[in-house]
Amino acid sequence: MSGQDWLEKDFYAVLGVAKDADQATIKKAYRKLARTMHPDHNPGDAAAEAKFKEVGEAYAVLSDPEQRQQYDQLRAMAGGARFRAGAGGAGGGGGANGGFEDLFGGVFTGAGSGGSRVRFPQGGAPGGAGGGGGFEDILGGLFGGGGGFGQTRGQQRRGADLAAVTTLPFRQAVEGSTVALGVEGRTVKARIPAGVRDGQKIRLRGKGRPGEHGAPAGDLEVTVRVTPHPVFTLDGNNLRRTLPVAFDEAALGAEVAVPTLDGGTVRLKIPAGTPSGRTLRVKGRGVTTASGTGDLLVTVQVVVPQRLSAAAKEAVQAFGIATSGEDPRADLLARAKE
Repeated sequence: MSGQDWLEKDFYAVLGVAKDADQATIKKAYRKLARTMHPDHNPGDAAAEAKFKEVGEAYAVLSDPEQRQQYDQLRAMAGGARFRAGAGGAGGGGGANGGFEDLFGGVFTGAGSGGSRVRFPQGGAPGGAGGGGGFEDILGGLFGGGGGFGQTRGQQRRGADLAAVTTLPFRQAVEGSTVALGVEGRTVKARIPAGVRDGQKIRLRGKGRPGEHGAPAGDLEVTVRVTPHPVFTLDGNNLRRTLPVAFDEAALGAEVAVPTLDGGTVRLKIPAGTPSGRTLRVKGRGVTTASGTGDLLVTVQVVVPQRLSAAAKEAVQAFGIATSGEDPRADLLARAKE
């Protein structure tokens, strides 16, 4: 970035923050804008891409306390600068050399000079010869080198942290997956661990913006979105699912086949008298992570037939008569009186 950019661009306005904003506010504003303007979310939108780069430039300066201080000082001193084009360039040169006046009049005016101003030639060597240093050389020397304001030649600066979002199908989230992410024009491969939850953030060290002059790269924070599964849900390292069972299976007990996430089945014993809503556990059929392997939690759902044949209706009526001495709501009524 050139020194002229520091004069022409209002980095605070670019990020939409006040000039006295703290670092947390600046970082929050940058992340929000970078996420909105990222090329991955605006494919083919040249204006969004240009805005994304502009936001990155602004954050690079304002997130560095030293650069921010120098940027503020420069713009404050340059606020009243006047530019004059003419033939009276410093050094006695003729031709069409323009003058750059009053930029740092207060800084370079001697105590006994009576307020005389120093003029800085924009182009041309002493005596009016072509070439030579100009605006960049004058201010670059003031702020530590010819690499632009506030940036010492060869200065190392860690790369900025970046953010990305990826969406995984439920099965991939449970089993773990490697994904390719588009990050500022390059592809970054990220390993998503098994058992990742929807909304979980994963920090990839050194996968953010590259550092300057060999400095370490920043980090990449990946937010994972997980597509819901029609049958299974994730509960820590455990998998949950609902299992429909017939009334006679729940009442008399049974052994049934339960589908698992890997496409197979597992045999599950339903104890006699199992009520609807009870959860049974199948050991070791959950998610395997670094912390261990979870279980499959099966919640029983007793299915009530919508239509009964004559024989089935007669059998249910007989069952009702046989159990007429039992009131399933007796305890409920008693507790309601407490």
